[in-house]
Amino acid sequence: MKKYFLYLPLIFLFPACVAKKLLTQSQLETSNLRSDSAKLANQIAGLQNNMTDLSKKIANLSNQNSQLGQQTATQQNQLTESEKTLQAQQQSLQQQQQRLQQLQALLAQQKNKSDELKNKMSEALKGFNSNELSVIQKNGKVYVSLSENLLFPSGSAVVNPKGVDALSKLAAVLNLNGDVAVNIEGHTDSIPIRGRFKDNWELSTGRANSIVRILVDSYRVDPIRVIASGHSFFDPLDTNATPEGRAKNRRTEIILSPKLDEMYKLLEM
Repeated sequence: MKKYFLYLPLIFLFPACVAKKLLTQSQLETSNLRSDSAKLANQIAGLQNNMTDLSKKIANLSNQNSQLGQQTATQQNQLTESEKTLQAQQQSLQQQQQRLQQLQALLAQQKNKSDELKNKMSEALKGFNSNELSVIQKNGKVYVSLSENLLFPSGSAVVNPKGVDALSKLAAVLNLNGDVAVNIEGHTDSIPIRGRFKDNWELSTGRANSIVRILVDSYRVDPIRVIASGHSFFDPLDTNATPEGRAKNRRTEIILSPKLDEMYKLLEM
């Protein structure tokens, strides 16, 4: 009987020890779990921070990509505008080159007409000597210069018979070349005059008008083509200080100009 009582306390002590051990183990596990949980929480917080940083980086990269896209689009637009400008300049250059070629062709055509007209006029007036008249070509025009001795008595605007003969031959060429404008200019020396005309202005203008009337009234040159003007002594060929120079300055110039309507139209384009 005593033997059973001896083991009885041990029976009660054993469950208590087991329970305490289990409690300690449970507390240890709980502590470990808490520690692990804290570590996981820290890891999660770190990952969240990393995710936040990555999100910011992604946003920055997106902004940079968008800016690059805009820059690229702007550069492409600028390139397109530059290409358009270059094309427009090239087109303008081509048009100018075409106009230049057309002008060169018209100038060549004018020169050919002028050469032909000079040759015809020289042939028609070959019976007169160089002291009476000259036929020259200048700036695409033909200048027929008739001296006072051939055309007029001193201080007069009445044309001599020999002058009328020269004008008849000149008119024959003009009537065969209807596209030539005729500008008749009267010139005098600087010596003041007396008589019918007030001064050298009236004399130079009167002489030009006399020649116009002969060409138009007697030889049927189209009056629309003809212009008369007087220059007095203000456009001399030579000095008015010598008799020889004054003789050269007393002249009537008939300036013949091939019409340039096509050239003027081209220049206005």
